Amino acid sequence: MFDPLGALTDAFTSFLFGKVETTRLPVRTSTGQAQAVYLPTAAPGLGDSGVIIGREVYSGKGYIYDPFQLYGQQLPAPHWLVLGESGNGKSALEKTYVLRQLRFRDRQVVVLDAQGEDGVGEWNLIAQELGITPIRLDPTAALNGGIRLNPLDPSITTTGQLALLRTIIEVAMGHGLDERSGFALKVAHATVLSEFGSAEGNGTLTNRQPVLTDIVEQLRHPEAESAEAMNVDIDDVRAWGLDVALVLDRLVDGDLRGMFDGPTSAGIDLDSPLIVFDLSHIDRNSIAMPILMAIVGVWLEHTWIRPDRKKRIFLVEEAWHIINSPFVAQLFQRLLKFGRRLGLSFVAVVHHLSDVVDGAAAREAAAILKMASTRTIYAQKADEARATGRVLGLPRWAVEIIPTLTPGIAVWDVNGNVQVVKHLITEAERPLVYTDRAMTEASSTLTDEALAIERAADAEAEARAEALAMERQLRDESSETVA
Repeated sequence: MFDPLGALTDAFTSFLFGKVETTRLPVRTSTGQAQAVYLPTAAPGLGDSGVIIGREVYSGKGYIYDPFQLYGQQLPAPHWLVLGESGNGKSALEKTYVLRQLRFRDRQVVVLDAQGEDGVGEWNLIAQELGITPIRLDPTAALNGGIRLNPLDPSITTTGQLALLRTIIEVAMGHGLDERSGFALKVAHATVLSEFGSAEGNGTLTNRQPVLTDIVEQLRHPEAESAEAMNVDIDDVRAWGLDVALVLDRLVDGDLRGMFDGPTSAGIDLDSPLIVFDLSHIDRNSIAMPILMAIVGVWLEHTWIRPDRKKRIFLVEEAWHIINSPFVAQLFQRLLKFGRRLGLSFVAVVHHLSDVVDGAAAREAAAILKMASTRTIYAQKADEARATGRVLGLPRWAVEIIPTLTPGIAVWDVNGNVQVVKHLITEAERPLVYTDRAMTEASSTLTDEALAIERAADAEAEARAEALAMERQLRDESSETVA
């Protein structure tokens, strides 16, 4: 119905003030583009229960992560892979994470410390602060009463002992045992256990543990009964076990002697909240390192991991020694599978993913990577970042930002929840996690002004990374909408 009074009013208002209403065409867009209007909006975090890592770069919220709290609904497995080139903050992250986890009473941590500085492992400072003596595996020290780990320790089951012996030999030889060599080893092991009592504790005939020397002796001089049982000649059994004996002899009388050819040293406190195995005196590029890790891993599996409702973290530096060896990887793959039922979180620290996915144990490496539901990636070169993104299934924006990351900032992928996180270190933690003193001794005497400049530079670099990531994310979403 026509309203003469309203029309008169509109005409008078337009005469005095001009036309005030405009007509706009509707705008058609997507939710991916429209979300740019709400810049403060960020993806949900991982909850507020667990260990604080730092803060999310985009939202500024605190970033809290704990595999034991997330396991189940948000995490299918509690295992964690940390990647990145040296000098970007991997070591600092691991150490602060362990220190913060140890504030919970039901946590225990074992660290295989394969890197050293000033003649000791880089976890030495933290161990001293907590009043803990690292277990230093050193061939020279072992000869003078140092630490020994016995692969034939009665606490390890018979099956576990034989599997460990096979792994040691296969790693050293670089190939699997054939049936005849495997038979000779099995016979020697069974004979030794029958003389000293089985690993399950069915009584002993002597007052000492069986040791590798006993296995080597049986391989050199096999019992006639073992040959007769298989209807073969005793000389054949001796010949089949010769190569096996030579490999084990390296642990008994070679360059690794002293560490594994005697009873397990007393005084190793398996109830300590932190156990550090210092492997820094072992050549990281020698065959000794994966052998060491295999022995330590199996020994811990049978002595440390128990159904006592404790949450355990097994952190391995230079983990490519494990993942890149098919035989060691198989042992740890079994440990990871069974460890989930017993509250074990395995943390593997690797510089480059190509170190493992292109190696001899590609299949085993893929299986272990699949079980690592948490992946933290620090700065890498562009080619390496693209390869990492393909293997781990990272979104394109995350792959593009990895080469631009500054030290202390990483891409976190927690079962598909991808965030960019700034790791924060407290002043109390800084002296304990600082591992490059030899290169930067003057850093301890920085003035307040220099520290302020350093922090301002970090903030500027962080802002640049945030802006670049946001720009690329919006561009990717826009192109996906058009497509």
